[in-house]
Amino acid sequence: MYVITGATGNTGKVIASTLLEAGKKVRIIARDTEKAKDLIEKGAELFQGSTNDVELLKKAFAGARAVYVVIPMNMQAVDYTAFQREHVNAIAEAMETCNVKNVVALSSQGAHLSGNSGIILGLHNMEERFNGIEGLNTLNLRPAYFMENTLSMIGMIKETGIMGSPIKADLSFPVIATKDIADYAAKRLLALDFAGNNHQDLLGAGNVTYAEIAKVYGTAIGKPDLQYVQFPYADFKVAFMGMGASEGVADKMNEFLVRLNAGEIFVSERNEENTTPTDIKEFSHIFSYVFNL
Repeated sequence: MYVITGATGNTGKVIASTLLEAGKKVRIIARDTEKAKDLIEKGAELFQGSTNDVELLKKAFAGARAVYVVIPMNMQAVDYTAFQREHVNAIAEAMETCNVKNVVALSSQGAHLSGNSGIILGLHNMEERFNGIEGLNTLNLRPAYFMENTLSMIGMIKETGIMGSPIKADLSFPVIATKDIADYAAKRLLALDFAGNNHQDLLGAGNVTYAEIAKVYGTAIGKPDLQYVQFPYADFKVAFMGMGASEGVADKMNEFLVRLNAGEIFVSERNEENTTPTDIKEFSHIFSYVFNL
């Protein structure tokens, strides 16, 4: 029996569906029953609640062969790292109590950094906490920058005619579609072919710059002259807070972006195992679809 946290999210939903289609018993943890409806209809057992609820987790993890872990986001958190730690510690306590033997956890590129890494510092802490559980086989997935992150710029394009963020326009970095992360995670959960403490880089199909992304997306949405503009960190902070983020989260995001621009987040070398199929041109069809909704 498998337990999937974040089961209504981009990776969790695909993983749960894949396991159910393979005939596996699946428990899902989700806060929104309506969003979980499709999975419930496919046979998933719902444990409604949050991953900081230790008692709920203990009930869900009882008898689990493996757990898939996603730490949720909270854009209003005053202290984002403390928020992440709360969920990590609850999940770890429940896995220890229930003697869970296998976990696949969604971490991130940059999780090798032990400080000043912004919004991903909690994932470094997660890896250390899970790796320290006696008898637990860990596979910490470290994916690249999500292609889905670019969807947040659709409003900007419609309002201002440009794409923009603090990321350097000419910085080449790996990008990945979340479906590819989910497919890889499901494959490893079905195989359970890992022992001890492990991490796996997932680097997408290739590296791109935001200038290149703007060109591909512009062509897809009928705006071939679409430009990407690098914003000052201070301006991004104001804009991010205007979108609902707390000041603490905005500062953590900028701290992460500083390390990204310095070339300190994406340091892994590409190989056959960590390269995934979806490239930015393929994803541009999704971007175009969402843009035209």
